[in-house]
Amino acid sequence: MIPFAIATGGALGSLCRYVLAGLVHRVLPPYFPYGTFLVNVVGCLAFGAIFGLSEQRFVVGPTARAFLLIGLLGGFTTFSSFTFETFQLLRDGEFLLATANAGGQLVLGLVAFWLGLAASRLV
Repeated sequence: MIPFAIATGGALGSLCRYVLAGLVHRVLPPYFPYGTFLVNVVGCLAFGAIFGLSEQRFVVGPTARAFLLIGLLGGFTTFSSFTFETFQLLRDGEFLLATANAGGQLVLGLVAFWLGLAASRLV
């Protein structure tokens, strides 16, 4: 049941990302990725709110949690998961690991993107 919930949420989240980013790109100038920026911030806001509510006020079962956090928000933006995991490290006092996670993913992600792009040009 949980894999189906994740898949369903992921499909809906991806569709929401497409619609929201598309709307933003039609309204704002194209020289900055405003759509992706907004999607990432909204995803982080939603992830934090849902996580906080599920910890403090509402009981969210494992299937609903998987649907919302992994599926829906994971399909909407993986940046929200990245932010949550980095926050957890900070909350646990693991400042070096949090820095390594944030900085490492940014730097290595850019390097990996560049390598993939360079490799594609060799084909």
